[in-house]
Amino acid sequence: MDELPGSFGTSASLALRFGQTIFSIASLLFMCLDVEFYSYTAFCYLVTVMGFVAPWGMTLVIVDAYSVFVRCLPRQPRIIIILIVGDLALSYLSLAAACSTASTTMFLHDAGRSYCPAKLCTRYQLSAAMAFLSWFLSMGSCLFNLWLFPSL
Repeated sequence: MDELPGSFGTSASLALRFGQTIFSIASLLFMCLDVEFYSYTAFCYLVTVMGFVAPWGMTLVIVDAYSVFVRCLPRQPRIIIILIVGDLALSYLSLAAACSTASTTMFLHDAGRSYCPAKLCTRYQLSAAMAFLSWFLSMGSCLFNLWLFPSL
């Protein structure tokens, strides 16, 4: 079995997971630095989804780090299918959260400064951008593992 870069248990997978975790935590921090995010459902949805993505990513960073440094690759079909389904579900949810946050932020920004002061809108935009980056890395990891799955 050839080792596919980016698939579970490789250093590229560790980098993807680490980036996913960092971007999801950054998205949470940018959104939660202000206490006014709870006024809009899209922002609450982003916080909820990133609250799921961050522990998922942290757990898989630990598993990938163990696999890379100990060179123990637990590549069983059941484990890989759980990773694929988990990544796919969380990547779709994070894409939806990032899109809804970005569109709500643009709507509030266009409505005027009374709805969204410049400092808050910038934080919300940064949070949405970090969520998009987290989604991109999560989807990449899902596709690499999906590519690996038939060879198991």
